[in-house]
Amino acid sequence: MAIVADPVTAVADLAKTVVQTIWPDKTEIEKAQLAASLALIQGQLEINKAEAASPSVFTSGWRPFVGWCCGMGVGWNWVALPAVTFVCAALGHPVVLKPADMSEMLPLLMGLLGMAGLRSFDKLKGSAS
Repeated sequence: MAIVADPVTAVADLAKTVVQTIWPDKTEIEKAQLAASLALIQGQLEINKAEAASPSVFTSGWRPFVGWCCGMGVGWNWVALPAVTFVCAALGHPVVLKPADMSEMLPLLMGLLGMAGLRSFDKLKGSAS
């Protein structure tokens, strides 16, 4: 806030500051929160780009590795487990096999897929390279 020599303007500025402090503008607060969220997402996207461009498999390969591990858990639970159980029962050797615990894998997989969804959204908007 600039220093004002005019007492009327100074009082008006003070009143405006007091009113904004007591009754803040909701749209301005929401705009600031949205801008902060977008900056955080953009920062994460830049980190993701740098990781993906790395020649080291330990840096660029961890996302695909985690995705494949989660995919194997999904494949086991919904494809291989029923097939193996059916074949073993049909051959006269019924087995009881445990499904993979998806309570920890699915949130991770959804997070990875969500990032892919954001990338697709960027591509649709035309802002992705």
